Amino acid sequence: MDQSLAGDKLGMARYSDLLADIKMRIQQAQNRAVMSANAEMIRMYWDIGYMVAKRQGLEGWGKGLLRRLTVDLKNEFPEIQGFSERNLQLMIQFQKEYPDLFEIPQRTVAELSGSSVAERMWPQPVAEIDPNDPAQPTKDSEEIQIVQRVVAQLPWAHNVILIQKLKDLPKAFGMLGRLLSKDGVATHLLL
Repeated sequence: MDQSLAGDKLGMARYSDLLADIKMRIQQAQNRAVMSANAEMIRMYWDIGYMVAKRQGLEGWGKGLLRRLTVDLKNEFPEIQGFSERNLQLMIQFQKEYPDLFEIPQRTVAELSGSSVAERMWPQPVAEIDPNDPAQPTKDSEEIQIVQRVVAQLPWAHNVILIQKLKDLPKAFGMLGRLLSKDGVATHLLL
């Protein structure tokens, strides 16, 4: 350590504070990275469930599709786990339990052409919100955004427990809200 810090008690205390702050910041970044990766995986699982269910409906494909997807995905991504036939079925169930969870309503080009980029990027002041405008956030869309954040924070296994044990989504939403603690998810409640 630098000699100027070693002989100065005040300097040592400041150094210890700096080190503690840096360590805390590193841990925060690590936690955020894990949460971000988990949220993306949950979104990917929902998307896969949506794609498979939609294709099964359109093409009339049966369960043989899941077996084939499992084999092909394992061959294409041997280092990645999570694409078993059972997990693919769970992805479909997850998407069906939360059908609107990650769908983003799209506006037509005609709806967008009358407004500038800045108008589309920045929200309108409350006084100018048109309640009849379908692009404006509704109570339902705000609730969906809250549920998206909650669901994305939960590990996949906990989402599976929720969709398998709770058949009433309002109860599930209430439970999800109660599971969140100040520092993240109170995972012990699901075990």
